[in-house]
Amino acid sequence: MAKAIWKLAIGDEAPDFELPATGDTAGKGGPKKKVRLSDYRGKKNVMLAFFPASFTPV
Repeated sequence: MAKAIWKLAIGDEAPDFELPATGDTAGKGGPKKKVRLSDYRGKKNVMLAFFPASFTPV
């Protein structure tokens, strides 16, 4: 079994990451915007939740 590169525990600070934003213009030819976790750090509360993909056995 492969060893995890890094592992977070409950309460650990999440590493910064960047993802494409979704919103009102998503898929409608609007400007593509990127959102970084660091954009919100210290300004807003952010909760990250991870779950298995839909319709996969758990």
